[in-house]
Amino acid sequence: MYENKYLLGTSFARPIIAKRLVEIAQAEGADAICHGCTGKGNDQVRFELAIKAFAPEMKIIAPWRIWDLKSREDEIEYAEAHNIPLKITRETNYSKDKNLWHLSHEGLDLEDPANEPQYNKEGFLELGVSPEQAPDKPTYITLTFEKGIPVALDGQKLCAVDLVAKLNEVGGANGIGIADIVENRLVGMKSRGVYETPGGAILYHAHNKLEEICLDKATYHYKQSVANKFAELVYDGEWFTPLREALSAFVDSTQQTVTGEVKLKLYKGNIIDAGVTSPYSLYNSDMATFDEDEVYDQADSAGFINLFGLPIKVRAMAKKNWPVEK
Repeated sequence: MYENKYLLGTSFARPIIAKRLVEIAQAEGADAICHGCTGKGNDQVRFELAIKAFAPEMKIIAPWRIWDLKSREDEIEYAEAHNIPLKITRETNYSKDKNLWHLSHEGLDLEDPANEPQYNKEGFLELGVSPEQAPDKPTYITLTFEKGIPVALDGQKLCAVDLVAKLNEVGGANGIGIADIVENRLVGMKSRGVYETPGGAILYHAHNKLEEICLDKATYHYKQSVANKFAELVYDGEWFTPLREALSAFVDSTQQTVTGEVKLKLYKGNIIDAGVTSPYSLYNSDMATFDEDEVYDQADSAGFINLFGLPIKVRAMAKKNWPVEK
């Protein structure tokens, strides 16, 4: 998750598209690949890094960087002049990117961070409704994971595509996964966008909940730091790199015991934990209980604290002999 909010819907898609572009270009004997990204955005980097990874000698043409196109308005005028059909008008000219994972919105009134997004305006949200428009009754779901991979919803085995599609449907209906972000683009500027990722938000939350009981403290904490770097690599278009592959291998190794079920309550934009189980759970109720137990000797804590706190104690004692600051 990039900068604690963005679930990388566009970032994941671009390397896949670019790889396929190269395959088609090579099959057709093309000597160049053209893309429609602007010179301000991240996508130009994502496409071109992936193209370089598979066709390092391929020429890349980017009209936005060499033609006289300076704005979305110029783009619309060009399309109209050349009878290219558009699904947008000048009034609905948000920059949008939609795929199975998410839908992004940028531009128009969103360019001013002071403006509240028009969540309740008809046609703005496409994958779901706003929290205000969501049902007053919560929806419960149960997700099943095997080695970190979601495999079933409410007991029904589903392939990855069908599972995400179903979660988009149920999540969107409950106002889940709407994020308003001012993000730091790779090219140096800040950009504001609204993202709809209902299914992804649910999966991310559920998977993290299962890891809470299945991973040891050191692995769980280190994986969090790795996740930040992984997100940055993906955001910056560095999918086809040795470091991304190495980090993926590390993550895969942590998932061997991440198996179990997570129950969630979806209610007006909120994902609320409602229970988690795993045959590999490290949670021990006998250890954690506030009641009397026979597995934990509380007297052991005294020696542990003395050793753990020794550096603090030594510094405090030494500080008494330090020169007095004026």
